[in-house]
Amino acid sequence: MDLFLIDAIGPFFRGLKKKRINWSKIPFTHLSRSSESWQCIQQEMHRFCQQVAALGYNAVTLDDVSHVFAHPLHEPEIAENISFWREQFRELFAIIRSHGLAVYLTVDAVPMTAAIAHELAGDDDATETYFCQMIESTLHDFPELAGIVLRIGESDGKDVRDPLRSHLHVKNAAQANQLLLRLLPIFEGVNRTLIFRTWTVGAHGIGDLIWHRDTLERTLRDVDSSHLVVSMKHGESDFFRYLPLNQAFFRIKQRKLLELQARREYEGAGEYPSFIAADCARFRDELDGVENLAGISVWCQTGGWHRFRRRAFLEDDQRDQWIRLNVQFAIRMFRNQWSVDQCLTEIWGEALLPVAREFLHLTDEAIMHVLYIENVAQQKRFFRRVRIPPLIHSYWDSLYIHPLMRTLLREWVSDRAVAMVQSARCISQFPRLLDLSRQLQVCGDDLDHMHDLFSLMHLARQYYLADDPAPSQDCIVDAKKLYKIRWPKTQRERYRIKTQFTATAPSSRAFALACRIFLRQQRGYRWIDHLLILQPLAVLYQILRNRHASLFPKAMNKLAMGVDTLFR
Repeated sequence: MDLFLIDAIGPFFRGLKKKRINWSKIPFTHLSRSSESWQCIQQEMHRFCQQVAALGYNAVTLDDVSHVFAHPLHEPEIAENISFWREQFRELFAIIRSHGLAVYLTVDAVPMTAAIAHELAGDDDATETYFCQMIESTLHDFPELAGIVLRIGESDGKDVRDPLRSHLHVKNAAQANQLLLRLLPIFEGVNRTLIFRTWTVGAHGIGDLIWHRDTLERTLRDVDSSHLVVSMKHGESDFFRYLPLNQAFFRIKQRKLLELQARREYEGAGEYPSFIAADCARFRDELDGVENLAGISVWCQTGGWHRFRRRAFLEDDQRDQWIRLNVQFAIRMFRNQWSVDQCLTEIWGEALLPVAREFLHLTDEAIMHVLYIENVAQQKRFFRRVRIPPLIHSYWDSLYIHPLMRTLLREWVSDRAVAMVQSARCISQFPRLLDLSRQLQVCGDDLDHMHDLFSLMHLARQYYLADDPAPSQDCIVDAKKLYKIRWPKTQRERYRIKTQFTATAPSSRAFALACRIFLRQQRGYRWIDHLLILQPLAVLYQILRNRHASLFPKAMNKLAMGVDTLFR
């Protein structure tokens, strides 16, 4: 392994006023052009790079190619902004390289303005040519770049108001293969690296690239270059627990990069401890001896739509400590080949190793058995081209408590008694966990907040799984009030507890039938998927959306790329 990559977008979120932040990309439309603002970004970039370089990382990623690429069809205001950003990013590249770190820029396939989209007029060949010219021009204009990270399976979220928006261009494996074969000679000609990400959100035929072996094989067919690295998330879904290691690491011959997330977007985003040490140890051991493993790509800031605002390596009061610890675990365990105990000893010393070991174990237990419902998380389910996440009742910064979730979980949890016992046991361990945190002198009230939040999750589980939900409803209402009083949003960003006890839910029998029809417990597609689910269902969904939009909650399409994406 020789590539140890980490994202460096934290400095660009300094002082962002939005209530809920899209952490998937630098918020260019909110960046000030004042010299004071960019001096602060430069200072924080120095601070960030100094720390990650000292840990052993040797490269960083920044967003993105489209905001430093000049094109004659750009509207005047956009062209002026790009000219400014090109100057600023050139200075940032120099800062990063002064710390011995290589620089990679990200790009989606394909970003464009309204004027360029009008000029291309939906012509696939013209769009691909435009994109290749964008890449070639950027590599020529910025020789300090080590390479580019390409994402083909996701585009800008619904909330992005940037005139430079990315659009899903690649629809199938043949298109992806053709694009790679056109791009690689560009990278080979200037001796740079193309990092190709297999992540997708399930849209179009390419939407199963992350887990379907045939789609991946057809995408990489005849693509053989020392200038290519294939970057993959560790599982067949997003950054969740309980997922087995993606078997594509063992199937493809190309150089490979393992993606890890230190700021756990579905597990508090740094608001409470959610360690990746055990997963890092498991992945490293399973990957031992795998062909062409190039290294790791660690996300310390990127990912999710949150109200939470902790920025890795940039907090004066150490509020980012849970993120920093995960960043340290990842580099030590993959680059230095350390054990978990060696990592803990470096952080807390030999004398506190037993305390740190127990603290790590108890926090892992709480994540695995209170945040997640083990019985559900261990099940394998697919809808169309997407693997259903192992965590569904809590998403990003919200906990959902309503009848539909109750119906779903009662159908999927086969042993409700065990699920309740596991959760109760972990809640009972919090006094010990709080005592351990004091011995380790870790961040202030984060464990108190975690205790209150996870206690609410335990009450929610009682509502989900009990035969009679009524007794737990009053407890949840009272606990929610206390949670809002104890953790007011004026003092710290907190979870939103979304309760709705009066909504109508489908009968358990109807829901079970729908699950059998629309969901499958195998990777391969069934005959009913080809006949009904993949194409006809997509058409039906679009008709309903167009004619009866009021039937669909607005929240379904407010964040990320929206639920519509699943039906493309």
